[in-house]
Amino acid sequence: MTTGASSGRRVVALGGGHGLAMTLRALRLLGIEPIAIVGTGDDGGSSGRLREHLGVPPPGDLRMALAALSGDPRDDSERQGLWLRVLQHRFGGSGDVEGHALGNLILVALWQELGDVVGGLDRLGQLLDARGRVFPNSLDPVLVVADVADGDGHVGEVRGQARLTMTRGVVSELRLEPAEPRPCREAIDAADGADVILLGPGSWFTSVLPHLRIPALRESLARSTARKVLILNAGPQRGETEDFTAASHLRSWADLVPDVRLDVVLADPEAVEDTGTLAAACRRVGAHLHLADVLRGPGVHDPARLSSALEPLLAVEPLSY
Repeated sequence: MTTGASSGRRVVALGGGHGLAMTLRALRLLGIEPIAIVGTGDDGGSSGRLREHLGVPPPGDLRMALAALSGDPRDDSERQGLWLRVLQHRFGGSGDVEGHALGNLILVALWQELGDVVGGLDRLGQLLDARGRVFPNSLDPVLVVADVADGDGHVGEVRGQARLTMTRGVVSELRLEPAEPRPCREAIDAADGADVILLGPGSWFTSVLPHLRIPALRESLARSTARKVLILNAGPQRGETEDFTAASHLRSWADLVPDVRLDVVLADPEAVEDTGTLAAACRRVGAHLHLADVLRGPGVHDPARLSSALEPLLAVEPLSY
């Protein structure tokens, strides 16, 4: 397993799930071997069962990040090598293993054998010849909690990532329980040493913004002089951002994490309702708007197009707008 980058740039990508995996594949197409920092709030499906029963960080998004750093980045189909297919294999049938991805069980077994979350991720990365490393943002599983206003203005508390993902309404506050989970020191060190930090795409309130609710990680991003790039979502997501415009994402960023400034917001023109409004929202968080074709269809990022759009943003030279 290697950790450098052909460009010499130290690139850190934060997120979770399919969005982070897309970003990691795009970076690998550029010959970059990034550090992935993955959220620990997932409480649904296989990950939710394992964290509830064993008290471990949810392994699913960590597994997906390792898979994205392994195999052929040009092939996002199921025609990958045997070990990668085994990692992603999900059991059917009924009984205790139903719905579990084998990679989730392997990760938890490594953690229990080694007594070391990062060590277990590194060992599995070595087995898969991962081109980069994967860290959790916290060594503790966290509960994502939001205050959400409904259409009548009544504010209620929504607890848990799985519930929040499907909740309609306006999120006015976002927090974690515990409020100060144990940070992953390797993740903080990676963020501190980064030349470029990428955030998104991903579920806004459950995969992207929760990173900024880990105090040590938020402080690192707030003080960082790295170029911080937000890869904007391809559109609103059913439930948590159902009525969002592209600019709404930036307004909520400004409201919830005003101390963390961005440098660039990357968006596809097809996902932008009004360029002027979005550019103004970007300026509110200190960022320039960078438009590029990064989608392969409505709501779906394309790794090859995303890599082309990211390449100039990762360059050493200052950006000119």
